[in-house]
Amino acid sequence: MTTDSRSARHRGTAIEHLAARWLAERGLELIAHSHAVKGGELDLIMRDGPTLVFIEVKHRVDTRHGHPLETITATKQRRIARAAALYLAQHRLTCPCRFDIMAIIGTPPNLHYEWVQAAFDAF
Repeated sequence: MTTDSRSARHRGTAIEHLAARWLAERGLELIAHSHAVKGGELDLIMRDGPTLVFIEVKHRVDTRHGHPLETITATKQRRIARAAALYLAQHRLTCPCRFDIMAIIGTPPNLHYEWVQAAFDAF
């Protein structure tokens, strides 16, 4: 792993922590962070009441190269859904689920959060 990829991963993890804190302030409970499963990773798994929420976090410093929401393609949605299905099976969970996207623009501490709840259906 190169220094650049390590620093990019560190920045990504830091942004995910900020997103989790922002969402917790809005009533969600953090269950897992950067949960790796075969074939993918789930950025954040949180609980919103009885609903388990799988949250994809996307960050851009600015929108010069597009909005973070534009990066969640149908292929990416399928990958997230497969990872979520594996998580549910591994933990023997049968509960309502939702797929959200957290788009973050800016640099800390000046961040703009855009939370799209139920951004796509998967099950």
